[in-house]
Amino acid sequence: MTTSCARRQLSGKILGQAVFVCLGFVVLASGCNQAPPPVDLKAAEDAVRAGDAAQMKAAQALDAAGVAAGYSADATVMPPNTPAVSDPASIQKQWAAMLVPGTQVTWTPSKVEVAASGDMAYVQGTYTVSTPGPDGKPVSDTGKYLAVAKKQADGSWKSSEDIWNSDLPAVAPAPAKKKGK
Repeated sequence: MTTSCARRQLSGKILGQAVFVCLGFVVLASGCNQAPPPVDLKAAEDAVRAGDAAQMKAAQALDAAGVAAGYSADATVMPPNTPAVSDPASIQKQWAAMLVPGTQVTWTPSKVEVAASGDMAYVQGTYTVSTPGPDGKPVSDTGKYLAVAKKQADGSWKSSEDIWNSDLPAVAPAPAKKKGK
């Protein structure tokens, strides 16, 4: 064998081994990049609905702490006719102010949509509330709500954004009294 033939054979052998090693790395790397398991959107929807129902049950029991427990630590609650609140203590205080003795509240989700990623959802629905007015007589309201829920690190679902508003027309302010009369 000549020297050039030996070099070609050796070069070909080394090249073949290098290609084999590279293919091995490609196979290993592709095995590490597997797709995540499919998300069970129905189970996620059921969990979101259950969380919404648990918050309503707490509200019906006038349990402000129980309602507040359904919110994530970074939640924002935007009730009508009052500023938004964004920390757990303020959220609980806001609910305590609304859930006074004699209050009756119910809400019904009409739509729950879970993101394909399975980590976020929204709940849309309607509510009815009756609460004692300043004169002690019940004041009733109906309206709609929209809540965003996020899947927590422990797998539970909690509301992270919550807003509701009335279907009733706004009450017009009393006319201003004229001076001198």
